[in-house]
Amino acid sequence: MSKNNETQDLRVVAEGIRLVTLQTLANIGFGHVGGAMSIVETLAALYGGELRSDPHNPQWRERDRLVMSKGHAGPALYATLCLRGFYPKEVLLELNQGGGSLPSHCDMNKTIGIDMTTGSLGQGMSTAIGLALGARLDNIDNYTYLILGDGECNEGQVWEGAMFAAHHKLDKLITFIDWNKQQLDGFTNDILDIGDIAEKFKAFGWHSQTVDGHDPGRIKAAITDAKRYKDAPSAIILDTIKGYGCNFAEAIAGNHHMNFTKEQIDSAIEDASQKLEYVRELAQHKKGDK
Repeated sequence: MSKNNETQDLRVVAEGIRLVTLQTLANIGFGHVGGAMSIVETLAALYGGELRSDPHNPQWRERDRLVMSKGHAGPALYATLCLRGFYPKEVLLELNQGGGSLPSHCDMNKTIGIDMTTGSLGQGMSTAIGLALGARLDNIDNYTYLILGDGECNEGQVWEGAMFAAHHKLDKLITFIDWNKQQLDGFTNDILDIGDIAEKFKAFGWHSQTVDGHDPGRIKAAITDAKRYKDAPSAIILDTIKGYGCNFAEAIAGNHHMNFTKEQIDSAIEDASQKLEYVRELAQHKKGDK
């Protein structure tokens, strides 16, 4: 398959994830819209073929691991796992429901396909390092992927982990930083400016790249590049827009966790449905031209 066709296919995966995420949030009328929307293309690049997993054997020992440290993006990951066949779509109705299997933040003890429970922000760096180091000690040839928020990088634990991972040359650890420029209480530059994240990780001894976080083809290419880089962990900084692809939430203040009306979510779902149909037709057209 050509790279162009592969990218088009990944765009179809991404828009499918975005649509199902919005449909899932529609069932409850509120949720973590902003940070879920901004990592959709990353999840498409991973679960569209890069991350090794088996829906029929979720505990497969040789599988790759994903740590969703910014666990409030759970709705997007739940939609992704559903589309990959880890559980039927009816399970998505359990989002944020008492006694359900899809809590607000990711929990490996409640949800099939979740590899690590989200703790306090910053702790995902430590747990991902533990998984990567443990795999090395157990001679498991797999990758550990970690997704951090940019506001989360205010946490000192992230940088302690960055030093540790570089010191131990954990080249099977690939970390994505969702640089959507916003956090819970506002814009990152106003709350605590973290500066050039790519240069910071580079200074800590990591292989570092910055890519368009809404282009799954470029994300996949960055992962391929990271896998070629030996003796150091990799950081992929995703240049994203918080709330991307959701017409009532994109780039506005206060979109971290929000309530919305039925009219708003219906409109967003309609837009997402049309975008999915468009990229699906475009992908089919390009394949037909081959």
